[in-house]
Amino acid sequence: VQLQASGGGSVQPGGSLRLSCAASGFTRDYYAIGWFRQAPGKEREWVSCINRGDDKTYYTDSVKGRFAMSRENAENTVSLQMNGLKPEDTAVYYCAAVIAGYRRPCGGYEYKYWGQGTEVTVSS
Repeated sequence: VQLQASGGGSVQPGGSLRLSCAASGFTRDYYAIGWFRQAPGKEREWVSCINRGDDKTYYTDSVKGRFAMSRENAENTVSLQMNGLKPEDTAVYYCAAVIAGYRRPCGGYEYKYWGQGTEVTVSS
């Protein structure tokens, strides 16, 4: 199982970025995918995830209404569209995968497979 995160960069507050997580080496239909982030000096936190089976998405409260996660079926990729970025969104973002139950909410798992991070900096 391999996950490759990309799309990070530097933007001004209010800007947008689209992160991608390319998955390989596993049958994506059996996995939930999550995004996590770790800001400097802070613990890693869960940001969002997408269910296996129904692609329902979940978000931490601080990003609701600004971030949107989706599967790009043809490319075996999961994206995280981030709009209205704030300085507090600055972090290294990681995608992760876990074998999941069909349509089971993806927020309750301990994610097993991790990609390398992609850095997001929001600053004026």
